[in-house]
Amino acid sequence: MLTFSDAEDLINDNELTEPRDEALETELALADRKSKKEIRSLENELDRWSVLVDSLSGIGFSPGFDAQTLAVIRGRMVRFLMRSREIVLGRTTKDTTVDVDLSHEGPACKVSRKQGTIKLRSNGDFFITNEGKRPLYIDGRPLLCGHKTRLNDNCVIEISNLRFVFLINHDFINAVRQESAKMNIPLN
Repeated sequence: MLTFSDAEDLINDNELTEPRDEALETELALADRKSKKEIRSLENELDRWSVLVDSLSGIGFSPGFDAQTLAVIRGRMVRFLMRSREIVLGRTTKDTTVDVDLSHEGPACKVSRKQGTIKLRSNGDFFITNEGKRPLYIDGRPLLCGHKTRLNDNCVIEISNLRFVFLINHDFINAVRQESAKMNIPLN
């Protein structure tokens, strides 16, 4: 009598393969080429997008200051690199463009199109002005529409339930202060 293991030994594994499906293989090859083309396109655009918005990668986050970054606005999902003396925070729409589009961080339907402006003064201090309809919160204190306040290093900016940490590049700011002192620029 033939046992199960004897019958299993008699079966040739090569005979068990399914016939090739040419149409399926062609479709998979086309999908693979399309995916690779899209990846190459995105890789080419990557440098353009990393200037302003950079994804965060884990808990051991360093601000990543370079010679052009004045400050970093770090959220839970993204960070915005401040590289000019004045930036506008808000929500980009088809009619409005802002420097820092807060919708990259999360739901921003209650964020004004032009929510606020952060400016670097010649003395090295950063100030934020609320230009939106709703208040901003700086370290838990409300900042009403039309008002401004000084931003400190590691302060928390809350805009419509979106929280950001403001980090200052002290080396660069000290260089700005020294340059202003040399030129005797009056403080704003």
